[in-house]
Amino acid sequence: MSQKIRILIVDDEESFVRSLSFALRTEGMDVTGVHSGEDAFLEVRKNQFDIILLDLRLPGADGMEVLNSIRNLDIDIPAIMISAHGDTRAAVKAVKLGAADYLSKPFELDELIHTINTVLDQNQTALELEYHRKRDVPANGLIGDCTVMNNLRTTIERVAKSSASRILLLGESGTGKALVARAIHGESPRSSRAFIEVNCAALPEQLIESELFGAEKGSYTGAHQKRTGLVKLADGGSLFLDEIGELPLALQAKFLHFLENGAYRPVGSEHSASADVRVIAATNRDLAEEVRLGNFREDLFYRLNVITIDIPALRERGDDIIKLVEHFADKQAKAEGCQPIKFALETVDILLAHHWRGNVRELKNLIERLTILYPAKMIYPELLPAEFHEDELHDEREPHQPASSNAPQLQDRLDTTERTLVRDALDQANGHKGRAAEILGISRHALKRRLQRLGLQ
Repeated sequence: MSQKIRILIVDDEESFVRSLSFALRTEGMDVTGVHSGEDAFLEVRKNQFDIILLDLRLPGADGMEVLNSIRNLDIDIPAIMISAHGDTRAAVKAVKLGAADYLSKPFELDELIHTINTVLDQNQTALELEYHRKRDVPANGLIGDCTVMNNLRTTIERVAKSSASRILLLGESGTGKALVARAIHGESPRSSRAFIEVNCAALPEQLIESELFGAEKGSYTGAHQKRTGLVKLADGGSLFLDEIGELPLALQAKFLHFLENGAYRPVGSEHSASADVRVIAATNRDLAEEVRLGNFREDLFYRLNVITIDIPALRERGDDIIKLVEHFADKQAKAEGCQPIKFALETVDILLAHHWRGNVRELKNLIERLTILYPAKMIYPELLPAEFHEDELHDEREPHQPASSNAPQLQDRLDTTERTLVRDALDQANGHKGRAAEILGISRHALKRRLQRLGLQ
């Protein structure tokens, strides 16, 4: 459920403030009423408001002076100016100088509520546009129709429409966790509100808290103006935290508190705020192991680990690889202004057999590279990078038996080498299979199959 709209009414007519406050509270709003510009100034310093209903004619400072004083505090609150009959021209001038809208007395309650909702929606949209203007937002859409992808779509649809507000995405690097998060948001009742994405690993540790929860002007070195936090931007929508395992321990407790009740405190602020946000977190780490190592809070892990979705690795998606190749080839050709590259059958076989440790990201980068170097050409195996021609000890596939009398001896040597590598990885990981799989660059299930095939316990 969304938080109550917090309104400050500033009008010198006490009866008007009293009756309007009562009417708005019956609509489920949180209302504070004052009767002078000085009192309004004090209130916005002590408390957070979503919107101000501000009378143009006040004793002492008029409405515009009050609004300018609030702006000078670097507090960005949209204001609806209230004008008496005959002050319409002054109200229009106020809008031109920064007020969000105006109403002339007398007005209907329905008209006021409609204006409040419109102004708040416009303000939220402006914040989102300012945020997204600085970002390259990827297109939504999951490509492929293999079994694991169809199962993933079914899960996304079910979770998106549910009441789940804390979702954890698991998968190797490059599998498209951000795309899945965006799909969950897009199919949810929150789709009309903001989708805000932040990579916890990409932000300096000292800035993550202010990035998430916002910060007051002067709250830390370099804070020359008030910062709006991503949590506030995502209010009513979804907040996607990629690489949640990189969240510093010192911030994990504060983030857990936010997950529990939606409350948070901007850096340097004397009062708390709240937001109704669906949090979608993602990681390619084994968080249970991170808990054991003391790198991740156990209570935060259990709070996140309620609804989990596993994103399949590219090598598990079969012929979807070809669909993705064609998709990225068309997309990159448009970017380069040329015809799409094509792939010879033997090249396709190599792509299908490749391990794809970087998953979809690695495939996308390959197509971009080939399109730039060989625009509109047919891609034969010799045009592929060197790593596609090397034997991969960590290949997921069972090795084929060569038609040679030396095959058993060669296979024995390969098994011995692989057995040594696996043992070394297990030694480095102190016997923990999940960590050993990370060291080897394979999935935990792939390691389990290797242990069985190589006869290792």
